[in-house]
Amino acid sequence: MLYKEKIVDTIPVGPLGLIPLRSCTPLGNKVDEWLVSWRKERNGEQTSGLHFSDYQRESYLLQARTPRFGSGEGKGEILESVRGDDLYIMVDVCNYSESYSLNGMKNHMSPDDHYQDLKRIIASASGKAKRINVIMPFLYESRQHKRSQLRESLDCAVMLQEMVNMGVENIITFDAHDPRVQNAIPLKGFETVQPIYQFIKYLLKNEKDLQIDSDHMMIISPDEGATGRAIYFANVMGLDMGMFYKRRDYTRVINGRNPIVAHEFLGASVEGKDVIIIDDMISSGESMLDTAKELKRRGARRVYVCTTFGLFTSGLKKFDEYYENGYIDRVLTTNLVYQTQELLSKPWYINVDMSKYIALIIDNLNHNSSLHELLNPTERINRVLAKYRAGEEI
Repeated sequence: MLYKEKIVDTIPVGPLGLIPLRSCTPLGNKVDEWLVSWRKERNGEQTSGLHFSDYQRESYLLQARTPRFGSGEGKGEILESVRGDDLYIMVDVCNYSESYSLNGMKNHMSPDDHYQDLKRIIASASGKAKRINVIMPFLYESRQHKRSQLRESLDCAVMLQEMVNMGVENIITFDAHDPRVQNAIPLKGFETVQPIYQFIKYLLKNEKDLQIDSDHMMIISPDEGATGRAIYFANVMGLDMGMFYKRRDYTRVINGRNPIVAHEFLGASVEGKDVIIIDDMISSGESMLDTAKELKRRGARRVYVCTTFGLFTSGLKKFDEYYENGYIDRVLTTNLVYQTQELLSKPWYINVDMSKYIALIIDNLNHNSSLHELLNPTERINRVLAKYRAGEEI
């Protein structure tokens, strides 16, 4: 069934309002286009009546801004009425391309700056909107989710509690570094979404000669933290899994972390097989590239890298080098975080568009419908695999 044919059997929580902060404008515009097209197709009794007032619109985007004073201080403004709205605020805390003037100097926005702007918009809507939901694909401070020393901040937990105290009802994020951080807000809605289906779909659309069986393909976890993702990926595709663990030098700290001495491998032979490395993010890419090189050294045929967030904090030069030398074949990351035009133009890069998935989540939440089918994509994965094996268009 096409989604535009969805039977609407519940009334909306309230009129839908979408506010993508300037860090998230391109993705927000795509999400809005999906919502507008679906709701225009829903006619008749199921969308009539007072509860569906303002249900079908030309756009669900609401005008809002977060201007800055010359000192760098800021404020949030919503320029339209949001009274009674079911409000969805989108933010990309990793968008370093955004900037503001600080005492006449250009200052690029950090995750802290984006989070402060998010709070300003929430504060602008509090008391007016019927419900406030935050879509934060990269969970702010998610890498600082636990204490490893006695005196250490718990930034992610504090952030979640702060948003809940400001009136946020639901927080939607993707591939949280450690989903257990939701224990900080046990009575509020928190969903961490895995884009496994989208990775498989886009890989199959771009690679036409894959043999998807345990004799020809294998899923690889680059470290212990990604094992859960890799196990799920391997199980739904019916493949074997292997993993690396990082041996570190705990006597030194370089760039805030203990340097990696070696990557040790656990698993069956990868010789002659296509391998898919799955993880939550590429930061500098050093660990991922080391893993790819080690797999090639062990005889892997082709190496595909799938990560939800492509931050590429050390640039793209090393990835170009590894691609030219045959260590990596394709890198797939989503548009959930800022992407440079340089990245989008690379021959080794596949952009995984998540706008339709976010629109599906918003539409279901607005109707208070279950997200179970969206968050458990096993059936959709099996369908797309069957199509690929039958040679049908995906």
